Amino acid sequence: MSEIAIKVDDVSKIYKLYDKPMDRLKESLGFSKEKKYKEHYALNHVSFDVEKGETVGIIGTNGSGKSTILKIITGVLNPSAGHVDIKGRISALLELGAGFNMEYTGVENVYLNGTMIGFSREEIDAKLQDILDFADIGDFVNQPVKTYSSGMFVRLAFAVAINIEPEVLIVDEALSVGDVFFQTKCFHKFDEFKQMGKTILFVSHDLSSIAKYCDRVILLNRGVKLAEGQPQEMVDLYKKVMVNENGQEITRVEDIPQEAKHSITASAAGGEWKSSFQINPKLNEYGSGDAEIIDFAVIDDHGNLTNAIVKGTRFRICSKVLFHKEIADPIFTYTLKTIKGTDITGTNTMYEKEDIGIAQPGEIYVATFEQEMNLQGGEYLLSISCTGFEQGELRAYHRLYDVINITVISDKNTVGFYDMNSKVSIEKVQ
Repeated sequence: MSEIAIKVDDVSKIYKLYDKPMDRLKESLGFSKEKKYKEHYALNHVSFDVEKGETVGIIGTNGSGKSTILKIITGVLNPSAGHVDIKGRISALLELGAGFNMEYTGVENVYLNGTMIGFSREEIDAKLQDILDFADIGDFVNQPVKTYSSGMFVRLAFAVAINIEPEVLIVDEALSVGDVFFQTKCFHKFDEFKQMGKTILFVSHDLSSIAKYCDRVILLNRGVKLAEGQPQEMVDLYKKVMVNENGQEITRVEDIPQEAKHSITASAAGGEWKSSFQINPKLNEYGSGDAEIIDFAVIDDHGNLTNAIVKGTRFRICSKVLFHKEIADPIFTYTLKTIKGTDITGTNTMYEKEDIGIAQPGEIYVATFEQEMNLQGGEYLLSISCTGFEQGELRAYHRLYDVINITVISDKNTVGFYDMNSKVSIEKVQ
């Protein structure tokens, strides 16, 4: 019988949500006898086992409870109900460098962090050179970490966590730190851990890494464990959840529709396209108001309104504009950028040589951009606008910056922002 390294038994995590800070204060002082809060289940009776030497992935949409369960397993959070049992010394790649003292040098923080994990000074002494070699930040190891760049900081934090060689490793989206060469080193170390038979619990949005490394995958949604099984089976279920996450509430596998209910045809008949999307609450919106973007949509290759697009498939971006005054040759645009604000790609009707002519007051135009999604798996932000030139000057009639996010689902990522779809051939010549 296999030995259980991690046992999560009926774990729930409940947060109290108050409408007003005063309600929280009154309850804490005992002045209010009626319940002034709503209960939010970040996790709702979640149970699973991880066997010793097994690599298990956890996937799910944002807010599904992935990071919460890892924090409970590592002791950062306490569960509201249920319990977790761990057999073996644990190291977590969660919030890298969370235990660092900014006034200490890199070497001093290595000893501080190692001690917090539970290692003796002698054990850290034996691993110190491996940690410093892995971090590869040179003489900066003897300088206070407050002088480090962000890249140097995470390199040292990662090196400490992964070179301690725990029996159980917890990873939360931490393998993509630093430059591409350091990332390669991180993945090689991860491979070594697997070959050594370490137990690994792995959370990632990178489905290619999930498929490559995991023996089994657990799918969470809205704090509930929907299913667990083989990586490809769970990834397929995850894609269906992603396409439908703005629709019905999904808390059971039976709730996952075979086809998403939010289609471009159904929405056109029943209301606005944009009602199917979660709009950025910090949306940057401005313009002269001579034209107005009254609706927009992202549409996948099945005709569904969704912000989850599978890499390698064709999709459309639509914007519907109402004109309030006569405008000659208006320009419709879209841009995709990273969540850090770097523009990745985009185009407009002028670049595409699509002339509109003169738009009259009260007229409505829909611009549809169709293209293939070749961006790497991850999160991106969409901006759309209607602009034009008046007397040689560019005017913004209506712009919606970072209006919604687009999630690219991928089972194969390459280096950089986009995939050139290379075809590889290898020939033996001797």
